[in-house]
Amino acid sequence: MKKSAPTRGPSNRQLRVGEVIRRAVTDMLMRGDLFDPDLENQSIIVTEAQPSPDLRNVTLYISVLGGKNEERVLAGLRRNDKQIRREALAGLGLRSTPRLAFEIDRTFDRLDTTTRMFADPKVRQDIQDDPD
Repeated sequence: MKKSAPTRGPSNRQLRVGEVIRRAVTDMLMRGDLFDPDLENQSIIVTEAQPSPDLRNVTLYISVLGGKNEERVLAGLRRNDKQIRREALAGLGLRSTPRLAFEIDRTFDRLDTTTRMFADPKVRQDIQDDPD
């Protein structure tokens, strides 16, 4: 039987490239360089950029402050991905400009759910130390 290689996390290069891309896209959004009605007056934060191992694709996780119009913002970013690639990523010195995929970051939603769960008296009772 052939053993499978242990799964590893992202390489240092992937992490560095992801952070550079995250900052470049965040700066572009903060400057308001995209003229799209669905992105107008929206505070958008790029929380994470996950490049593929070959660095040809990057998934950008975004959060919209206030949580309003998330789907419209997502649609606006997807419509403008070519402009974002051209203006924010072209000068990064990568062999090829990666394709972008945008997703809503649900990490904070899951964190709220977990916090509420641990605040439940029944759960708290189960996880508290035994006084004996």
